[in-house]
Amino acid sequence: MEKGSSGKRKLESLLEERDLGIIIRADLEPSSQCNKAATAARRIIGMVRRNFKYLYIKDFNVTCKTYICPHLEYCIQAWLLQLINHIDVLENVQIAATTLGPQLRKYSYPHRLKKLALTFRKDRRIRGHMIEVYRLMSGKE
Repeated sequence: MEKGSSGKRKLESLLEERDLGIIIRADLEPSSQCNKAATAARRIIGMVRRNFKYLYIKDFNVTCKTYICPHLEYCIQAWLLQLINHIDVLENVQIAATTLGPQLRKYSYPHRLKKLALTFRKDRRIRGHMIEVYRLMSGKE
């Protein structure tokens, strides 16, 4: 901040700001946040691939729900994903994650989700929005 001639300070203009782990851009475009979340989740997928030779479905569910999904879902309501390419970035991470179990690679993505008792990222996001709206409307925080 700079001091003006009247002793008042001018506010800086920033392209993006990070607050509570969420990257907020001046134009409210969520691409930086999507890429950050996808990169963090992909790192974990890589770590799992390097350290586990074989991952059973039960082990996958624990690993995915504990280490991968939280990166893809953290404050998702604040991101307001609307463009297909932003949605696809996160869905592609889940597609990659569902191939961690070698016994699942032969199935199509929707079939893998069914076997793993997971849903599409879009459905999870809509569910999260509905929960948030309910909380706001009912006064429950």
